[in-house]
Amino acid sequence: MKPANAMLSGLPTTIFSVMSALAVEHDAINLGQGFPDTEGPADLVEAAACALRDGRNQYPPLAGLPELQGAVARSNARFYGITVEPAREVVVTCGATEAITASLMALINRGDEVVVFEPLYDTYLPVLRLLGAVVRTVRLAPPRWDLPRAELAAAFTPRTKAILLNTPMNPTGKVFTRDELEFIAGLVARHDAYAVCDEVYEHLTFAPARHVPLMALPGMRQRCIRIGSAGKSFSMTGWKVGYVTAPAPLAALVAKAHQLLTFTVAPNLQRAVAVGLDKDTAYFERLAESMRSARDWLAEGLLRAGFDVLPCDGSYFLIADIAPLGFAGGDVAFCQQMTRKVGVAAIPVSAFYDQAGKDIPDRYVRFAFCKKTGVISQAVQRLQGVRAQLCVENA
Repeated sequence: MKPANAMLSGLPTTIFSVMSALAVEHDAINLGQGFPDTEGPADLVEAAACALRDGRNQYPPLAGLPELQGAVARSNARFYGITVEPAREVVVTCGATEAITASLMALINRGDEVVVFEPLYDTYLPVLRLLGAVVRTVRLAPPRWDLPRAELAAAFTPRTKAILLNTPMNPTGKVFTRDELEFIAGLVARHDAYAVCDEVYEHLTFAPARHVPLMALPGMRQRCIRIGSAGKSFSMTGWKVGYVTAPAPLAALVAKAHQLLTFTVAPNLQRAVAVGLDKDTAYFERLAESMRSARDWLAEGLLRAGFDVLPCDGSYFLIADIAPLGFAGGDVAFCQQMTRKVGVAAIPVSAFYDQAGKDIPDRYVRFAFCKKTGVISQAVQRLQGVRAQLCVENA
């Protein structure tokens, strides 16, 4: 038979599936995949349940229910001072991953160049390559992941169509500073490019860090597509409700791509998310504080176990350096053995790089801290024996 799609056929099983299966096999605590192990706000669950019973279960409008479009617009104005026309500049998608895909479809023609930062969320490269984009990677360096300005400027060319920016960043936990964002904005304007801004962790930043959307900077309103996620903002990752804010001409193209991908999103979930986005500011502050506390608890435990812990200003994730442990192998082998022998699963950070690249760092491990206090405590207790149980040097 003729071969199927070569790019998709060549994609390996994701490291998330591999490590989760290994965690189940060895009854390990799974700090690999980034989803909370608690339910989100009860009032949102009740709103979604009630909405199922009121006779509005047929196709909702393509771009989203007016209730949710309005709530997204109000959220933009309340938190960032961004004025949005709900009916023309908001598109509701089936999760942020679809929002990213639809946004890139709206912009990219085959042969266009797109700048991305490494390490990066694992969906970005396959989608860009399916669209025929030429990917220009710019590597951030641990431990602080500061913006490499010269390298970024060199990555922009006359063929640059867009930059794909993730802040707060998965997997690094980096929150780009306003100064860094202003440098990026200057390059985007100078090269007449666009920015697709993956901001799903916008409400999960830890003081003194503060999330600033690139769209909120001078001159960026008409060049940015901004993506948010109800799953991350309300700890309901299974709901898969994302939302795109974009200038009307781009939003219309995102909506066309969305029509081809999923067409629409469950109306009861849209209405419940609208309730969530209108919650008072104290809810979002409590959410960030609870995640900051979990981050600190895990970081302290990792330090006691002998890891070096890298800074984390936002998201669900903390990166640890395994080098001080003296482990003889790389991060993939470390994560596999830690799952089998210690009973804690994590994700090797090398999985977040273009595997065709060179000199990929292999001494860093990503832990998810969006878990119950008892789960983190149990994981920390197990990790205290990591050096001895993995038979590392200097044990």
